[in-house]
Amino acid sequence: MAVLLIGLPAAAVSAGTTVYEASMDTVHTQAAERHQVTARLTSDVKGDDWAKRSAQVRWTGTDGVVRTGAALVEPGTPKGATVRVWVNRNGTVTGPPASELNATTSGWLMGGMAAFGVAAGSAAAWTGMRLVLDRRRYAQWDAEWNVVEPRWSARFHP
Repeated sequence: MAVLLIGLPAAAVSAGTTVYEASMDTVHTQAAERHQVTARLTSDVKGDDWAKRSAQVRWTGTDGVVRTGAALVEPGTPKGATVRVWVNRNGTVTGPPASELNATTSGWLMGGMAAFGVAAGSAAAWTGMRLVLDRRRYAQWDAEWNVVEPRWSARFHP
């Protein structure tokens, strides 16, 4: 019970906090390294379903160099249309930076998993200890019965 009452909250809070802080470091790093640019499609994006498709885009970087890359865009977007894409410091197309919501969600998820792990470990230890103690008790009862049973059974035989 002490493990559950003390260990479960301690494990959940420490794991959740550690993951949240590490995720927030990633959020800050990505926010500093990535920015959005306006790019133009270099070809039509075919398709009529809802799934975004990869297409070639072209944009001019902050250094004045014309760059190209592949970005996910809505199907049916015509050639020459403008789209917003995320790029890193090197000018490579990348995904958007992680958000604080991502960090918070990761922290809560890891905290919950740690709590579940402590609870499951405690339940397994409880079950294992009970199994070992029950086997020991049954063995003692069996040994005592082997001593007592011949005396009892002799009473009922003429």
